[in-house]
Amino acid sequence: MTVDAWAQHPTARMLAHEMFASLRRWTGDVVPDEQIPLKTTLAVLDAAGVDQALISAWHAPEGVLISNDEVAEWVSEAPDRLFGIASVDLRRPMASVRELRHRVQDQGFKALRVLPWLWEAPPTDRRFYPLFAACVDLGIPFCTQVGHTGPLRPSETGRPIPYIDQVALDFPELTIVCGHIGYPWTEEMIAVARKHENVVIDTSAYTTKRIPPELVAYMKSRSGRRKVLFGTNYPMIFPQHALAGLDELGLDDETRDLYLDANARRVFRL
Repeated sequence: MTVDAWAQHPTARMLAHEMFASLRRWTGDVVPDEQIPLKTTLAVLDAAGVDQALISAWHAPEGVLISNDEVAEWVSEAPDRLFGIASVDLRRPMASVRELRHRVQDQGFKALRVLPWLWEAPPTDRRFYPLFAACVDLGIPFCTQVGHTGPLRPSETGRPIPYIDQVALDFPELTIVCGHIGYPWTEEMIAVARKHENVVIDTSAYTTKRIPPELVAYMKSRSGRRKVLFGTNYPMIFPQHALAGLDELGLDDETRDLYLDANARRVFRL
């Protein structure tokens, strides 16, 4: 079994956003004229042997790029394959707490994702804290991005130290899923994951062949094998491409299963 811990079923308005110009330049993708049908994303998962994926909404200061309603609809169309991750408007913390509770309690969403670089506010910003408390109460993870930003936005908010470290100190019961590895601060990210029981890392936005050797070594350690989750950040990277070369990492069977499947099932309570 394989679970993708970070994916999106993209909307045309998300793909067309100016901040993703750098990603389009790297991948050679073009903005579609029409909405992409859900069957396209499911076919991409099938081609890579990915059994299930957590698909995320996207809320940015300038508007909704992928709505929670859209994610809920897609999950309802493929409930055996997809799980929803909510996104909220950071400028309205209490409305966002109510929105999060509705999505989790009434629609079965599995986590909250807010990207600090979208808001140009680190996760220690006071507006995040009511959401962290709600995540703890609801028993769901907070998912975020660490490391530099591929999109054309500042990277400072992606530093594991001091930001993730401080949040984990303030909310030791909060599970924090740190996506995109943390490069160029990968060693800092590993140090924070070692330090805090509930901090984990996902490998989204990186192909297997680009995973830094220090993270591979951490995946093979006694504690690290339970702390790293497979992710793609589809559609930026297709899962088939992300998984290519997996055998070359030299993971034993238990570690491979934890990385591809069991860690995500534990963290997201799938």
